[in-house]
Order: sequence, then C-alpha cells, then structure tokens
Amino acid sequence: MLFQVQTNIDSMSKAVQDTVPTVATDTIPEMVMENSIQVFELAKSGGWIMIVLALMLAFAIYLFIERLVVLVRATKEDKTFMNRIRDYIKEGKIDSAIKLCRREDTPSAHMIEKGITRIGRPMQDVQVAIENVGNIEVSKLEKGLVLMATIAAGAPMLGFLGTVLGMIQTFYNMAQNASGVIEIAALSDGMYQAMVTTVGGLIVGILAMFAYNLLVSRIDRVVRQLESRTMEFMDLLNEPV
Repeated sequence: MLFQVQTNIDSMSKAVQDTVPTVATDTIPEMVMENSIQVFELAKSGGWIMIVLALMLAFAIYLFIERLVVLVRATKEDKTFMNRIRDYIKEGKIDSAIKLCRREDTPSAHMIEKGITRIGRPMQDVQVAIENVGNIEVSKLEKGLVLMATIAAGAPMLGFLGTVLGMIQTFYNMAQNASGVIEIAALSDGMYQAMVTTVGGLIVGILAMFAYNLLVSRIDRVVRQLESRTMEFMDLLNEPV
C-alpha cells in the first residue's frame, strides 16, 4: 500500500515538472536587456515632446543643484560672528568689524556691514538700510525659482499636449484606412505617443515641484536667520555704553 502511494506521488511530481516551463539562467540577462531596450524605444515613440521634456528635466536638475549649493553657503556662518562684531563696535573698531563682515561674505554679514556703515544715524534709518539689503539678498537667493515653478507647471501640460497630438494621429490613421479594417499596428504609434508623453510630463513636473518646495523651504530658513541677525544687531546698538 505504501509503495503504491509513493509511486503515485512520484508520477504526479514528474507530470508537474513536465508541464511547468523552465527558464534557463543564461537567458535572464538577455530578457533584462530586451526590457531596457523596450523602455528606450517607448521613450523614443513620444516624439519631439520627449526631447523637450528631457531638456526641461536636465535644466531643472542643474538649477536645483546650483541653488542648493548657494543656499547651503548662505546658511553657514561663524557662531562667534555676532560676538566679535559686538566686541569691535564696543571698542570702536568699526573698520575691523566691516572687514570681518566682508570676510564672512554671507547675506547676514552683508546686512550687518550695511548697518555698521550707518552707525551714528537715527535707529530708524539704520533699520531701514539693513532691511533693504536683506530684501536684495533674498531676491538673489530666489533667482531661478520662477523657472523651476514654470517647469513644474508646464511639464505636465506639455505631456498632455503630446497626448492630444497622439490621439489626433491615431484617429487620422483610422480615417485614412479605406478598407474599414482597423489594425492595431497602425494605431500603435499614436497611442504610444499619447501615453508616453503623459507619463514623461508627470514625472518631470513632480520632480520639479518637489525641488521647488525644497528650495523655498531653505530660503525661508535663510530669511528667518536674517531676521534674527537684524534683531541682534539692533539690540546691540541699543545696549547701554
């Protein structure tokens, strides 16, 4: 009885092995290469719009890296900077304080330098001068953000334009078929363009949107730092001698 059951199990396992197709391990790299080629071919099927989207993505990446480097430098500051400025002002070493600000070369240092050059004037004039420099520094930090926002908003719209053009091509191919028999191969080009450009536009737009929001958050951090330095400097001038 046990021998008969074992025989049945062996025969069933052999049948399953015969019915399940086997994949040779040496064909896996070829399958991966084939899939990657298909993805590249799909991107090419998007037409000229995919080229524009690729250029927009490259520019957005460059702009993001360039602005991020500038913002990181703007937030770096010597922790003893304000203490040294206070000591120089108390000792009457105005020239040394100005040289320190120029060596620091940050938005905060530029503001403090402007305030130092206005020492002796009414406090309101000093504060207005500092705020004007601060506004100029913030505008420098925001350079290029309009372009980043334009890419974030324009890339999906450009992708949708490709979708419309692809659908127009598809219906045009259908109308040109006088036989009345619709072949999928004849419609594939238009459908590929419609879908690929939509995906490409959304990818570029989403990446640009996240990059834009990150840059804005870093600029807000710099603005808070500038406001803090302004208050510290004004308090320094109001300290009793």
